[in-house]
Amino acid sequence: MYADVILPLPLAGLYTYAVPHEFNDKVGIGYRVVVQFGNRKIYTALVRRLHGDADKSRAFKDILSVLDSEPLVREWQFRYWDWMASYYVCTVGEVMNAALPSAFKLASETRIAINPDYINDSVMLNEKEFSLVETLYNSKKSIEISRISKIIDQQKVIPVVKTLIEKGVVVLEEEVKEKYRPKKESLIRLSESLSGDEALLRELFDRLERRAKKQLEILMTFMQLSRFGIDLVHEVKKNELLKKSGCSVAVLDSMIKKDVFEVYEKTAARNKAEPPESDPGSITLTNQQTRAIGEIRDAWTAKDVVLLHGVTSSGKTEIYIKLISETLEKGKQVLYLLPEIALTTQIINRLRKYFGERVGVYHSRFNDGERAEVWKQASMGPESHEGSRYCDIILGARSAAFLPFADLGLVIVDEEHDSSFKQMDPAPRYNGRDAGLFLAHLHGAKAVLGSATPAIESYYNAQQGKYALVELAERFGEMELPLIQLVNIKDELRRGRMKTHFSTILLDQLTEALKNGEQAILFQNRRGFSLRLECESCNWMPACKNCDVTLVYHKKSNQLRCHYCGYVTPVPSLCPVCHSPGIKMKGFGTEKVEEELGILLPEARIARMDLDTTRSKHSHQNIITGFEEQKIDILVGTQMVTKGLDFDHVSTVCILNADNMLSFPDFRSEERSFQLMAQVSGRSGRKKKRGKVIIQTYNPAHPIIQSVVKHDYSGMYSYQLGERRKFKYPPFYRLILLKVKHRDAELVNRAALDLAKKLTKVFGNRILGPEYPPVARIMNQYLKHILIKVEVESSVLLAKSRLLEVRGAFYQNPEYHPVKIIIDVDPQ
Repeated sequence: MYADVILPLPLAGLYTYAVPHEFNDKVGIGYRVVVQFGNRKIYTALVRRLHGDADKSRAFKDILSVLDSEPLVREWQFRYWDWMASYYVCTVGEVMNAALPSAFKLASETRIAINPDYINDSVMLNEKEFSLVETLYNSKKSIEISRISKIIDQQKVIPVVKTLIEKGVVVLEEEVKEKYRPKKESLIRLSESLSGDEALLRELFDRLERRAKKQLEILMTFMQLSRFGIDLVHEVKKNELLKKSGCSVAVLDSMIKKDVFEVYEKTAARNKAEPPESDPGSITLTNQQTRAIGEIRDAWTAKDVVLLHGVTSSGKTEIYIKLISETLEKGKQVLYLLPEIALTTQIINRLRKYFGERVGVYHSRFNDGERAEVWKQASMGPESHEGSRYCDIILGARSAAFLPFADLGLVIVDEEHDSSFKQMDPAPRYNGRDAGLFLAHLHGAKAVLGSATPAIESYYNAQQGKYALVELAERFGEMELPLIQLVNIKDELRRGRMKTHFSTILLDQLTEALKNGEQAILFQNRRGFSLRLECESCNWMPACKNCDVTLVYHKKSNQLRCHYCGYVTPVPSLCPVCHSPGIKMKGFGTEKVEEELGILLPEARIARMDLDTTRSKHSHQNIITGFEEQKIDILVGTQMVTKGLDFDHVSTVCILNADNMLSFPDFRSEERSFQLMAQVSGRSGRKKKRGKVIIQTYNPAHPIIQSVVKHDYSGMYSYQLGERRKFKYPPFYRLILLKVKHRDAELVNRAALDLAKKLTKVFGNRILGPEYPPVARIMNQYLKHILIKVEVESSVLLAKSRLLEVRGAFYQNPEYHPVKIIIDVDPQ
């Protein structure tokens, strides 16, 4: 029997391996197997196909080990991966690498050990094999394969190891160790003799009261914690019993030796949740929300996808909870996708209030074991295994779309417009929103896309009838939309009313908010202290040695940093070119805003939320919880603070510089600017008080800023649609971006020009470029971009096929072999 397997590598196609006879009954489609690839590498592969029709004239390598007793990946997942590889022009191996949690992949260091059944001198060994076996005997433990080359003085060690495995001399330790291990917890219960005999128990109490006060204390604590005589099951966690009783481990051990207690282990969930506090039926909906749910139900009879366009604070989350409840009643699962990890904190709390431990969370800040556990919980179905919990609601970022759902009924994509749903590097460069929609299609599930500022492509699809459209035009609880005030920075500077980066109007508004016990959010879409340093004499600016960008000054660490490659250098005291000491800071980031605001408003409690302050696992949660509990008065942040967060006491929001976003050279910059400004404005406003938003800008007459002031999404949409039709951009054209990349700038230029000429012969005037991107060198790799525009009505599949043909012809030139071409479908 032969197995065609997927390897987690950027290599096209499947690879065939022979299945040894002893594995014939142990291997199946979707099982993980250990295989040798090349001369030295061992990988975890996935069996895609089993057959007996391989070319018998060829010698196939054997599968070394089978890791699973049941399929880890199901047939529908393979179809999902095939679609993703085809649509985003990558390999299935790259999709596999993105989809599987690290805990399910082969450990980087495989170990070998002597086979327990091996009898010394029972087989013939050559010099190299004998040397390795002797070392294993002498060490009396397993050895990492990476060390074997030194032991036998040979580079290619896999053939030696493979021969010894075939001879039955060595084994892969535990058939390659799994990174994932179920979490265990120790529990304490009364011994069987005591639990059913009240007389013996009373006698024990009397004896301990006279002789062993500490042991009596731990027994009394056990009775209290286990609710002895009230609940049917009497067990207590070991660590909880020790903590509550204040007794040492020695006291507990003595009780176990005396056969008073028994200790045993049980599988425990890593991500535990409290029981639900409320029933979803207790949510009182407004007339607008009730109408919206009715419209969604009606729309689902004809279309599978509904775009829910509701203004900020219109109560979309309550609608989601109702729809989730209805889906769970049908015995189906729900996937709730969010663009940012920061958003999950609030939504987790709101969902668990109604659904308790049925909510599982999946994102990159969780460790390998936690993600592997959610994977298993999502796949096991309602009949959960002992000690595990079944998750029928999965909340997560884009990677949650890879989970192996047993019976998916609903996909919710919240803040669907957000560019964070797009995976940038490495491949597959997929969009989590679109992947979620295809996932729903595979399961025959329904989908809801929600946003106060939908992506133009999504709103266009709804207008064209591809999606159903349901709109919420009013805020929940009759709250008014915030009042937006524009501050012209040029006028303020001329009149001397700017204090550093804060207008007098803003400072007065913040002072009033603090006086009233209210909170404020300040938005500046740049982190760091100063965006650049500049010499006043010669205009020298410190730049990254690896990238074509200036370095950003971070005051806390007193360093200059590159936000692209991470390069760090000290701050110079003198200009290295003209030796002038006059080096000044230009521009400002969130760190500077936080510091200067602390000087201007010393009584305010100020916190910052950006990438620098949210690197640790629970940092998002700590900042958001602190702000919710009013331990923070003013929150300064980047776009993290704009996305769907809901705070009851925020009365004031300020956008410190609206022009940075609008001036970015991208056809989506105006749409994104509107979305960011509208979203951050939506954080303002209390239930009984209208919020206020202050936008500081050099160009208050800009059409996008005027649309934000008027809360006019339709006006922005109509204007942008006309521009995109005129200049051939989505939703009228599909985009495929090619990035040509290499360390040699001249080679990149030649290769990009040659590739563009070849593409032009096939695609004609649909090709733009090659052009340098805004940052033309990153990590010492030079870049040039080529953009392909394909009409929506044309065959995108055919366009991708022709593109691959051109790429193949391009690489026939040996000079271009080291040049990398990155294909990005639907770039953001």
